Amino acid sequence: MAIIIMNKTNRDVAHVLRKISYLLEMETNNKNDKDNHAINFKNRSYNRAADQIENLSINLENLYRNEGIDGLLKIPSVGRAIASKIEEFMKTGEINYYNQLKSKLPVNVDEFLNLEGIGPKTLRLIYDSLKIKTLDDLYDAAINGKIRTIAGFSQKKEEAILKKIDLYRKSKGRFLLGEVYPLVKQIEGYLSELDGVRKSIAVGSFRRMKETIGDMDFLVVSDVPQKVIESFVNMPEVKEVLSRGSSKAFVKLNNGIDSDLLVVPEESYGAALQYFTGNKEHGIALRKMAQSKGLRLNEWGLFTSNSKENKIAGLTEEEIYNKLDLEWIPPEMRESKGEIELAKRARKNADKSKEGRLLQLLGYHDLKGDLQVHTNNTDGKMTIEEMAYYAKERFGLDYIAITDHTKSLKITNGLNEEQILDQANKITELNDKIKNDDFFLDRYNGEKFVNIGSKEHGQRPKKSSFRILSSAEVNILKDGSLDISNNVLDKLDIVGATIHSNFSLPIEMQTHRLIEAAKNPNIDIIFHPTGRIINKRDGYPVDIPKLIETAKDTHTVLEIDAHFDRLDLKDEYIKMAIENDVKLVIDSDAHHQIHFVFLKFGIAQARRGWATKNDILNTLPVQNLLDNLK
Repeated sequence: MAIIIMNKTNRDVAHVLRKISYLLEMETNNKNDKDNHAINFKNRSYNRAADQIENLSINLENLYRNEGIDGLLKIPSVGRAIASKIEEFMKTGEINYYNQLKSKLPVNVDEFLNLEGIGPKTLRLIYDSLKIKTLDDLYDAAINGKIRTIAGFSQKKEEAILKKIDLYRKSKGRFLLGEVYPLVKQIEGYLSELDGVRKSIAVGSFRRMKETIGDMDFLVVSDVPQKVIESFVNMPEVKEVLSRGSSKAFVKLNNGIDSDLLVVPEESYGAALQYFTGNKEHGIALRKMAQSKGLRLNEWGLFTSNSKENKIAGLTEEEIYNKLDLEWIPPEMRESKGEIELAKRARKNADKSKEGRLLQLLGYHDLKGDLQVHTNNTDGKMTIEEMAYYAKERFGLDYIAITDHTKSLKITNGLNEEQILDQANKITELNDKIKNDDFFLDRYNGEKFVNIGSKEHGQRPKKSSFRILSSAEVNILKDGSLDISNNVLDKLDIVGATIHSNFSLPIEMQTHRLIEAAKNPNIDIIFHPTGRIINKRDGYPVDIPKLIETAKDTHTVLEIDAHFDRLDLKDEYIKMAIENDVKLVIDSDAHHQIHFVFLKFGIAQARRGWATKNDILNTLPVQNLLDNLK
């Protein structure tokens, strides 16, 4: 008999497991040491299971449908107790154990789960004193000075809580690009498969690859718009139909995000694509340019201003820009930050050197390596061998740097000097195996792989030039010194440094820490330079122009961390670095093999900062990369 399930995604399952973990951690503040130890073990188990499920490359729903609970038990870190709860969630949409925990601690976990800086134990202390249950309750208590009256809290801590809540509320309604990317592509693919649909594409801020997305906008080419709209509003992902017309539909999806659909004929595709991609200011500027030429531009085409019928462009974006005497502008640049003036100059000089032209932006398949990769020696999920294997075979990379954390970051089990050198020696041995053809051949299991450039591998691997670089993510201490000695760092291939603590120091001290690290001859890269976590943490204050000046003087590279919740540097800082001839790298910050896919978000961030291939060092072959470091 077929298993009936509740249409739950991997993210849905991981989310409810994290909520259980959160409530369990809240419980530890009210137990004796023996009970706390047992609860902490369970708490970590649910978190590990959530990590594994969130990073699965397969659909959990399909796994359960095909193999039942036995399939769930194949997932690392998922034992029978957790598997049975996942099964219950799949079948009923609820977990009784979670409901029991919530009855004892009736807080709105969804509101607090992603609230940076206010963890379960802190919340439990506040709950015990003030019985707060919601984010509004917490905000009211802080604004009225009640939190500072609790033992262990101060006015400063209360003010910090208010800032955290303000940031959280400010970001509410904005979805991280990486979180919505799979769903957008799923809907885009669904629309493209409908009868009568010739083209389907996501537009708006998604096509510009913005860090966060307010809504999902889709453009479809079809001569049967009503059929397309009917299929769109009846997707299982749709929670509510807000409105629908002859060529448009507006819906709210199950995850709370609004989604719009526009259906146009083929001859209007380019005009609509242009109209619904750039930001508001970019669109206004183009329409004014059209008016200055006696033309009228809208989503249906470019027309002579005295006629609704005389369309002179609309089939492609290129012809729209061409008629306005502009070079075609890549979507990521359409932010009204000078790209139109650049497009004018590029158009004027089109018959001259291509250097600096818009089409020379960094490409999505230009990266050759990833220089921030973590393993299970600290807080990663996989071995060095596994990360190397997947980097090459699944994602087509030529090299990776193993950048496990260092000793002062105890929460990650950071490595000390001896362990770093042992790891470097192991990497040397692995590289020898790679040179001798042994490494990838031993691990090849006959399946077909697809790399980031969409090239398929159906045969056994040939001799590989892949290389693993010895490295570390060194912690920058409060005074700007490093937690690993220089006589160890100079034995590594490449070294990155970053701040992981004392985020509340003033801008002068934070900038001093980064500058001191950049001046160190063994530090090649400053990792995620501002420490921000999008929608959660603004990051520590940094004098970016001063850091960029120091990076230029010291030949230090700045990183674009491609993990979608960081995307650090911001695009405006990327542009500033490029204008000052500071080199950059794009890294995934991978803690699991599936995280290599995040590189596309870092590339998009670089493109929005106007980066070309020459600005990004890890577009180079490995030896050229190393030759360009300190």
